[in-house]
Amino acid sequence: MSSELVIVYHRQPYEEHVDENGNTVLKENKSPNGIVPTLKSFFGSVDHGAWVAWKLADDPDNPAFEKRIEIDDSYGKYSVSRLPLSAEQVREFYHITSKEAFWPILHGFKERYNYDPVDWKNFQDVNRRFAEAAAEEAAEGALVWIHDYNLWMVPLYLRELRPDVRISFFHHTPFPAADVFNVLPWRRHIVESLLACDDVGFHIPRYAANFVSVASSLFDVEIAEMNRVPDKWISDDTALIERMLPSAVTHQGRKVAISVTPVGVDVEFIDERTRLEATETRLAEIRSELGDAKMILSVGRTDYTKGGIEQLTSFERILEQNPDLRGKVRLMHVSVSANTGMTAYEEVQNEIEQMAGHINGRFGRFDWQPVTLISRAIPFEQLVAYYRAADVAWITPLADGMNLVCKEFVASRFDGDGVLVLSEFAGAAVELGGAVITNPYSFKSMDAAILEALAMPEDERRRRMARLRVAVFANDVRQWGPGSLSLKRSLLQEVPAA
Repeated sequence: MSSELVIVYHRQPYEEHVDENGNTVLKENKSPNGIVPTLKSFFGSVDHGAWVAWKLADDPDNPAFEKRIEIDDSYGKYSVSRLPLSAEQVREFYHITSKEAFWPILHGFKERYNYDPVDWKNFQDVNRRFAEAAAEEAAEGALVWIHDYNLWMVPLYLRELRPDVRISFFHHTPFPAADVFNVLPWRRHIVESLLACDDVGFHIPRYAANFVSVASSLFDVEIAEMNRVPDKWISDDTALIERMLPSAVTHQGRKVAISVTPVGVDVEFIDERTRLEATETRLAEIRSELGDAKMILSVGRTDYTKGGIEQLTSFERILEQNPDLRGKVRLMHVSVSANTGMTAYEEVQNEIEQMAGHINGRFGRFDWQPVTLISRAIPFEQLVAYYRAADVAWITPLADGMNLVCKEFVASRFDGDGVLVLSEFAGAAVELGGAVITNPYSFKSMDAAILEALAMPEDERRRRMARLRVAVFANDVRQWGPGSLSLKRSLLQEVPAA
């Protein structure tokens, strides 16, 4: 059955588990705010949708491999087209090209960029297979919505195969300025592909402006529309401000819309989980364990972009220079590995573990350990209790496309208390002006922000939290849909029945 909405994303829209009888069981993704459940929610807007992803296969050429399955769940009816990739193809396409070459450039870490092992032909081949699968699934004039940088070449191949479809692309990462992005030797290929879209979307105006600047440096691109950025996205405390936004460009006679739609969290879901009796019980247990000590909570992936090492370095300085805080504050540091088997992330995890052990060995007492390090994912039902218990949420990535942890923390605080310390280099900082904004590259800024948060009077905490909750609730994940799909929904209305 042809689909009027085709979502193209590298991950499958469910988690696979093998039961005790050896059968494969499909289960809903655990996180309510991940990109997967967010994207699946759009299938409710169409009669039939499709999802294109890759699936690890021992033998990609095995004719028995089930390439297409039909799903009928709470999100609607949709097909899943699964591309069989070998472990080596995945390693080349995702772990090497995407993570060792693209990821550091996107986040501004040129010193970590590794060009030598990249197999560009493999990356093109995998992207072409995604495009072919999307072309096969799409109805006449359908909307194909492609997600993230590891599928950069899909729009170009898809446009060649299906000139009738509408193509939209959304970036979930930062997009750097030309002097950083143009380090990539494949820059013209990538940008040419993105200019084949009808719409290219970003979280915040800065990333959109950077993309237009890059495109203009490589091609004859003209800005077709320029608009003032809404006041709600302008805060003089953050480094990512843009005041004017190019909302459309033209290239080779085609107009490409440039959209800005910061993704939110499911505030209704979080609020419900936060108010559960089980959450209240766990909250009481956590507060009892803490005693009179205040808790600083840091939650993120094990990644050099997330600033975990910088946080621990700052925390050690704070304890060294403020002996009165010893025994009175604890840092719960959750650092979850997202990419196993990658040397860069293993090195970060090892350094985090060593630093946590060093701090505990230097300052810890029999009745108090300054750092609690957790390296596994915490079920969301338990995480909300820690959000509730935290006096301070410390979210200070060195670079981050958006960051939803800070929004989850705010959404969970129906008590109106708590302080958010947020990096000015997280995309979310553009929206969350009520946070204590800090520069994670500055020792003084990081230390001062935490000390300010710990000493903040209750009336100021509540004033800031009220401002944060207005921003988070005004742009929850349900708002992201109609906003980011304003072009897409109008296109869907024009699609004839399949």
